[in-house]
Amino acid sequence: MSNKSLYGEQIIYLSKHPKNFRPIEGADYKCEGANPLCGDRVTVYVKMKDDDTLDDVAFQGSGCAICMASASMMTTSVKGKKKVEAEQLFEEFHRLVKGELNPAQETHHLGKLTMFENVSHYPVRVKCASLPWHALRNALEKKAVASTE
Repeated sequence: MSNKSLYGEQIIYLSKHPKNFRPIEGADYKCEGANPLCGDRVTVYVKMKDDDTLDDVAFQGSGCAICMASASMMTTSVKGKKKVEAEQLFEEFHRLVKGELNPAQETHHLGKLTMFENVSHYPVRVKCASLPWHALRNALEKKAVASTE
């Protein structure tokens, strides 16, 4: 992306109208995450199928536009994926927002998640974008609390 704006139209829209913003009753995994620097707080819920597929993924919480949009896109991106595919997306997304993955020059599986590419130009916002992903990863590792540290 040549424009280094942090708040694209889609990010603003998703922060105001997040997808999968709800608890999952009977979730197999649940993890709460917090970013004390920004005040972001998310709880990620995961319902699994027997074949290691993420059957349903949702979140609740409050936070900045980047965090809420990231959580929304994360839930839609990993739903229906195998656990190993979700972990791969975590790694690629984390590299993207840290500026370590160039989506125009490297093979990746991010799809629309590349809208967060410009987060890397705002280092203090990397934790905002990655918090929901850390909560997902920790939930899948059966940890109840996540941190972006």
